Formats: sequence, structure tokens, C-alpha cells
Amino acid sequence: MLKGKTALVTGGSRGIGRAICLELARQGANIAFVYAGNEQKAEETLGMLRETGVSAGAYRCNVADFAATEQLVRDVTADFGSVDLLINNAGATRDKLCMRMSEQDFDDIIAVDLKGAFNLIRHTSAAFLRKRAGRIVNITSVAGLMGNPGQANYAAAKAGLVGLTKTIAKEMGSRGITCNAVAPGFIRTDMTAVLSEQMLAGAEQAIPLRRIGEPEDIAAVVAFLCSDGAAYITGQVIQVDGGLRM
Repeated sequence: MLKGKTALVTGGSRGIGRAICLELARQGANIAFVYAGNEQKAEETLGMLRETGVSAGAYRCNVADFAATEQLVRDVTADFGSVDLLINNAGATRDKLCMRMSEQDFDDIIAVDLKGAFNLIRHTSAAFLRKRAGRIVNITSVAGLMGNPGQANYAAAKAGLVGLTKTIAKEMGSRGITCNAVAPGFIRTDMTAVLSEQMLAGAEQAIPLRRIGEPEDIAAVVAFLCSDGAAYITGQVIQVDGGLRM
């Protein structure tokens, strides 16, 4: 159980992020989640979290902004007293074949999906190190492990998260802080909702478990990695993809 701990979850207003927030809340954690701009979804998630009985707060922030994320961590610490669990889930896509991808398309996705995680780790690390405790979970993707046509920016950012995860695990492990990554496959979210039925059917056939994953499948693994039961696991990338990449 995570009672008394505070989780800071980026990209927490919908999809995988919302599922992570709700699962951590069910296990007793107070939740501070970050959203980019969808006020309606943020309010919905906030309402769901408060129904669980935990303390919850929603914070609008561009995770790619170093100064803004520094202030965010200050605000969350002031409101909740501490940050004990950091879940870097915020992500975006801007898919195009590499030959048609603009510099801005590449830079923007790297900034959100990779630099955003660095920013949050950078600004929470001092407190984690002082306490000699903390859990960091980065949400990467199987696209970062095997590549994906049309996603040079996204796959590069997600691959970068793997290197970041392993480096932070080595830098902070001696202080009792763990850092792991979860790599989702095809998950039923807004990102996959735009795919055609034909594409989804093809994906299901490529997955040994023959189904598209649910956000809750990811949330369960994240919650485990935040628990005392995962205290001796660090620097790992756990694929939650129904066997898509073996």
C-alpha cells in the first residue's frame, strides 16, 4: 500500500496517465497530476480521484519548460509536503515519415517526451536524495525498443527514456531510489483511437494475447514498481505489450 505517499504524475488527465493516477489513489497515495491544457479532462480526473478519498490536485504545466517544471515541483511540495513517487507519463506524437518530418516536428516531441522526464527528475532528485528514498517510473514505448515507421521523433524520444532510466538508476541507487521504465505496446487510448479498424485488427493479430491492451494494464505495473515489493528492482524496462515484442 502507498498510504501517506504523494505521487506526481505527468500527463495524468486522461488515458494511461488517468489510469495510473486512479490506481495509485486506490492504493492510498495522494495524487498531484500534471496536464497540458485540457481543463475538462483535468476536472474529470480530479473528481474521480477525490471520490477515492485521497488528496488530489491538478497542475497545468508544459513539462518541456525547465523553469516551469521547477516551479511545479515547488508548488506540489508546498501543497502536499513532499513528492515520494514520480511518474513521467506525459507524451505527444507528431507522426510523419522521416523524409517529410520538419525540424520542429522532431524538436517538439523530443522536448515533451524526453526532456520533460529529465526536467522532472532533475527537480525532484534533491529531495529524493535527502530522504534516501523515492520511486521514479518513466513511461516509454515498444516503439523506442524496436522502432516504428513514421515515428522517428517519438521512437527516438522513447529510446532516450530507456537510457535516461538506466543512468538515473545507477546514479541514485546507492541512496535507495529506484528508477524503472514501463514500455506499453498497443493500448486503447486517444492515440490509438484514431487508427482504423483494419489497423487495429492487424495489430491484434500481431499480438500473441490477441487483444489491444487497456490503460489499467499499464497502471497495475506502475503501481507495483512504486510499492515496497519492488524495492530491489531498478534500471529495468518492463514491456506491457501482450507479447508484441519478444
